[in-house]
Amino acid sequence: MITNIEDFYCDEVLNGKTPVETVMETKHVLAFHHTRPFYEEHIVVIPKKHIPSIITVQHDEMDIMMEIFEVIQKVAKDMNREFGACKVSTNIGEYQTTKHMHWHVHYGKRLRD
Repeated sequence: MITNIEDFYCDEVLNGKTPVETVMETKHVLAFHHTRPFYEEHIVVIPKKHIPSIITVQHDEMDIMMEIFEVIQKVAKDMNREFGACKVSTNIGEYQTTKHMHWHVHYGKRLRD
């Protein structure tokens, strides 16, 4: 876990401090291979706008949410086609270590805790 960073995605990924391997990018969404994967295949999907959590999404951000789900759908379809399965998840509250809404699309054995 990265410490002393309030929002890893805004502070590191979106400003280019931490390079990532992009899977898909749209106007408002970035999907990339996790920088420290927990699974054999592990992709993270984030909005480029800072949105703290799925439970804080505002009405005027619904277009961004639609775009996020379109990207998640494409990434999940590709992973399912390649491996025959995948999981899609997001965390809320204390389970959410980075307070920037993000989604995990992953497949395979857990590599670490």
